[in-house]
Amino acid sequence: MPNKRIAGIIPARYASTRFPGKPLVDIKGKPMIQRVYEQASKAISLSSVVVATDDRKIYDVVKGFGGNAVMTLESHQSGTDRCVEVVEKLDEKPDVVINIQGDEPFIFPGQIDQLAACFDDAETEIATLSIKISNEVELQNPNVVKVVFDKGGNSLYFSRAAIPFNRNPKFSNQEFFKHVGIYGYRTDILKEITQLEASNLEQIEALEQLRWLENGYRIKVAKTELESFAVDTPEDLEKLLANKIFE
Repeated sequence: MPNKRIAGIIPARYASTRFPGKPLVDIKGKPMIQRVYEQASKAISLSSVVVATDDRKIYDVVKGFGGNAVMTLESHQSGTDRCVEVVEKLDEKPDVVINIQGDEPFIFPGQIDQLAACFDDAETEIATLSIKISNEVELQNPNVVKVVFDKGGNSLYFSRAAIPFNRNPKFSNQEFFKHVGIYGYRTDILKEITQLEASNLEQIEALEQLRWLENGYRIKVAKTELESFAVDTPEDLEKLLANKIFE
């Protein structure tokens, strides 16, 4: 698709069970949402960047540092649903939407560009990233989502369990991959998948993307070597600040 418009949308909720007000937490003089916004804005593939929020405080902060923001309904069950509402409100409709996590102030612009490049293939409906798992602790951690894919790079399954299960010593060098939680969607596909009912596998594993797979949608999985760091708790932020340098 030549000259396609790609919008980076950052869903940001104030309410969080483990870290209330997370998007506004100060990180070396800037709120987290500003850190995410500024990193996303460095991606050369994006035509626009906008924060999707249901909270007036977040909206005002984004506007205050010169960013774009759209108020959305509080009733959305996921960031995917929030992205659809934003698309409907944009004056210029994008061809592709990149759903950027609002709790990753360290996100690499190159990850966004790599994901956007997946849509150079006209067959790509949905895309995401993966990275090789480097240790056994991650492999066995149910909070680390694993993915397996076919020879064409399309996902076969996502799971909180270690997949594939290796019962054959002949394959002792098998590589395992974890899911990096950033998604891209063609805009028409994004609208379709938010109309789907919750699926059986999705509810068992508590993974939204399984709903899409169960309904026959393909998810392209690109491999990255750039590690992604999400901030789910105050403790996560402390650990990351100890290992990261900000301007």
